[in-house]
Amino acid sequence: MKVQWFIALLLGGVIHAQNSTPHASKEELYEGPEFKKAFTNPKDKEGLPRVLLIGDSISIGYTVDVRKNIAGKANVHRIPGNGQTAGHGTKNLEKWLGKKKWDVIHFNWGLWDICHRHPDSKNQGKRDKINGTRMATPEQYRENMRKNLEILSKSGAKLIWCTTTPVPEGEHGRFVGDELKYNAITAEILKDYDVTTNDLHSHALKKLPEIASKPGDVHFTKEGSAWLAEKVATEILKVLPDQQK
Repeated sequence: MKVQWFIALLLGGVIHAQNSTPHASKEELYEGPEFKKAFTNPKDKEGLPRVLLIGDSISIGYTVDVRKNIAGKANVHRIPGNGQTAGHGTKNLEKWLGKKKWDVIHFNWGLWDICHRHPDSKNQGKRDKINGTRMATPEQYRENMRKNLEILSKSGAKLIWCTTTPVPEGEHGRFVGDELKYNAITAEILKDYDVTTNDLHSHALKKLPEIASKPGDVHFTKEGSAWLAEKVATEILKVLPDQQK
């Protein structure tokens, strides 16, 4: 009888396991349009810190994955569009910041600033580093970045500057290494401010060129953007209020 009882108990457990509902996958836990579209900002959950992402198309690419990486720990917003040049930021920062309090602001400008464009170019974005004009000289970039740091420092938020990601060989509008020169300009300015640095440039290099969207392109594959998002999320988590980590 004991043997029969044991077999029946064992069979019952197998049947229960087969009929039970499986645990929800991680993806199913990301409810809401903000986990599908970068420009759909979340409805703030009370009690969670507010994070703002500022940047160009590289940041657009990693926004959703950043939200997923710190879901339940922060409300992650981004600016309504492409951050473009540092000068564009200077003109729009006050509007982007709005009236509500931000706990963390993660920001970058650079790829647009170092890009050369020409009205007759057939390349995407009118890029042409031979005949075109650079969108911001080093002096202009320095001036605009300093203005932006002045505005951001008054927000009361923890600030994270994100280094500009690599320019590959064969890029139509940008010279390899210019991003490093402009990163150095910002790094020098930051000595006067309380700002953390997220070296996304070095992080991206660890998996290039396999995470590049295509040869000669500054953009990344979906997997590449997810790789960048892990680093961005890690840096944000470091500066969140202790009770929210």
